[in-house]
Amino acid sequence: MDRIAAGESVRIGFAAEPPFAFPGDKGEALGFANVIAVGTLEKMGYTNVESVVTDWGGLVPALAASRLDIITGGMYILGERCKSVSFSDPVAAVGDAFIVPKGNPKALSTYAEVAAQGAMLATVSGHNTNAAAIREGVAEANMMQLPGVTEVLAAVQAGRADAGIMPALSAIRMAALNPDTITATEQTALPEWTLSYVGLGFRPEDDDFRQAFNAALKDYIGSDAMMAAVAPFEYLPSNLPGDVQTDWVCANR
Repeated sequence: MDRIAAGESVRIGFAAEPPFAFPGDKGEALGFANVIAVGTLEKMGYTNVESVVTDWGGLVPALAASRLDIITGGMYILGERCKSVSFSDPVAAVGDAFIVPKGNPKALSTYAEVAAQGAMLATVSGHNTNAAAIREGVAEANMMQLPGVTEVLAAVQAGRADAGIMPALSAIRMAALNPDTITATEQTALPEWTLSYVGLGFRPEDDDFRQAFNAALKDYIGSDAMMAAVAPFEYLPSNLPGDVQTDWVCANR
């Protein structure tokens, strides 16, 4: 709040992970998590917003080092992350899904099926899907951890992985862009406990900023203006988080 009062920009950081967050041609913050963040800041009266694109693994360290003020992207609210990041109220509820070769020749749509067949599963390093896969019985030796969803797509297309796990919105997008080579499975095939909630991350010491942001977000989330802003990024009314609270998510995810 002191930096903003001094006329400095609000720095939002994100990795390039469509449709959650990615930079536009001029570096502008696109993706549904970004436009929700920017729209909420505008309701607070803040329009001096700076986009900072970094790799996924660098987001939380950059926030802790005060190089960023908010981290967006598909940042799921997870109990482990809640130890070092203060999350906003949830901005989306999303599940995960596999991308598989067209036609899904090995009939893979769940972690249990991957484990049973000893199939190779491509994942994104740092995503919660790694722990979920292990919990469901996938051997670590059968998991190929990669830097991002683009690399997961390449691994499946090249036949180095039998399936790739990622947020369902990303899987659907990948399949739509690569209909001749990739199929997306249904997110409902995976256990309910794998449903995740997206939040925007703040430093714990910036709690006054986070609380002011949440107050503005409460009026913005689900509004006509917000739904129009997120429409280009595959966000549907079914992705609205409802009444779920961050404290519950931190304790249960």
